[in-house]
Amino acid sequence: MDTKWIQGGTVYDGLGGPPVVADLLIKGDRIYKIGNLTRKEKEEAGNIISARGKIVCPGFIDIHRHCDAKPFNDEDFGRRELAQGITTVVVGNCGISLTPAPEALEKRRELYAFQEAVLGVLDESMPISYEDYVKRLQASPLPVNMATMIGTGSVRIKVKGFADGAMTAKEREAARELIEDAMERGAVGISLGIMYLPECYSSIEDFAYILEPVGRYGRMITTHIRGEGDSLVQSVEEVVEIARRVGCALQISHFKSCGPHNWQRLIREAAAVIEKAREEGIDAACDFYPYEGGSTALTTMLPPSFVRGDMKAALERLGTEEGLREFRKLGGRLYEDWDNFCVILGWERIIISGVTRKEYEKMLGLRVTEAAEVFGYEDAWALAAELMHREEGRTAIINMSMCQEDIDFVAKLPYSIVISDAIYAQTDTPHPRMYGAFPKIIREYVKERGIYSLEEAIYRMCGLAAKRIGLQDRGVIKEGAFADILIFDPKHFRDNATFASPAGLATGLDYVLVNGQKVIEKDDWTEKRRCGRVILAEKGREDDK
Repeated sequence: MDTKWIQGGTVYDGLGGPPVVADLLIKGDRIYKIGNLTRKEKEEAGNIISARGKIVCPGFIDIHRHCDAKPFNDEDFGRRELAQGITTVVVGNCGISLTPAPEALEKRRELYAFQEAVLGVLDESMPISYEDYVKRLQASPLPVNMATMIGTGSVRIKVKGFADGAMTAKEREAARELIEDAMERGAVGISLGIMYLPECYSSIEDFAYILEPVGRYGRMITTHIRGEGDSLVQSVEEVVEIARRVGCALQISHFKSCGPHNWQRLIREAAAVIEKAREEGIDAACDFYPYEGGSTALTTMLPPSFVRGDMKAALERLGTEEGLREFRKLGGRLYEDWDNFCVILGWERIIISGVTRKEYEKMLGLRVTEAAEVFGYEDAWALAAELMHREEGRTAIINMSMCQEDIDFVAKLPYSIVISDAIYAQTDTPHPRMYGAFPKIIREYVKERGIYSLEEAIYRMCGLAAKRIGLQDRGVIKEGAFADILIFDPKHFRDNATFASPAGLATGLDYVLVNGQKVIEKDDWTEKRRCGRVILAEKGREDDK
């Protein structure tokens, strides 16, 4: 059996315990022993790794990443994840999952066009059912461990398309069957994206009915809530009520307060709603990423009253003078049931981060107002309408919507964990969180600003994340746990991605082990760089491929 001896590192267990200097003996894919090794164990170790003066901790777990399709269409998948210490990811977030997808090719293309700004380029080779998706992942050489969810947005589009209004009884039943199937086949949870079309048309009753299997299987829902601006508090109350009715755990994704007039105010009111739910016995928690800007699709700026349940027709209408006038009119209002970032943030806080047509590449990295002025558009509305129309809704944006004080408040909540929320639109100017979210926590939140101790930061990126999503023997250094391990000097481990230069790989990892195999050594991939596995929740077991 393949054995490795990690010598004399300062071991952080991933559970928040104090560090200890100890040896680790790895046998196969597991941690066999922690502590002083016998002479025989040392002699039998086939590979010796010196960790003296270095940190040894579990690999980081990112429970919110949008790399659903990357194992199938990106040969470089894993480099930016492993470079920042991520050894396990959870996909299928924000209600946006690769499956289930419509069988009809035209409907599937419509779905893919909608998802491309988040999941990246998709084509007809992609799996359609959750069963096929898991099988395809199991057959793929994965660089990281992957656990999966399906999203209620994809479920709704599968059974109802982009139509508005409540679901019919037949549609609810079909949606619940799809969720039941995913639970049975090992999905670790179900995600909601209530802010997004067409989920914004769904009611609490719709969600409570279709999500019933989640409570029965003892799993969780993660949710992009309906509004993160003016309606933040009501939106948190909505998802708490959904979790209460379903009887399941609740994870509020990328918990934040958007819009300057809401900063340092609404986030505290919304946190009080979470804490009240926890006092009432609901397993509610949240996560955050350490940046003041978010990232999503430009189509999130379209009011539901403009789309009217037909995204394709809405995008076509944006190419007309009449459609542009309607977009300006409806986009200039505030709504009780939908947070309008056109008003709450304004186009001056929206940065163009991903385009599909070459003629628009010159706009990358510019705010919509800047691009409109530089390239001679009537106003920001006209440019945004043209982009959505000509790119068929595929344009990606960064919205500078948060303040650091609110982010720090969320970071200090005892039940918050670190995520990246990396989206995979095809672009050279992504959000820097794709490349640097996790080492940024160590560089800035630990070393520079002292928001966390190192053991607490590692806990929020390892043990707490694993516990939250129900992963067994991950995110912890203990005897018998899987050997997903990082070795680094915290003085050298750092993020190198910024909003100005967003595609810089993190640097400073001496070693990364995934399931006991060295996949990174001195910042470089090794020949054994594809040692990840598919993690299934079914019966609490893992699929060892």
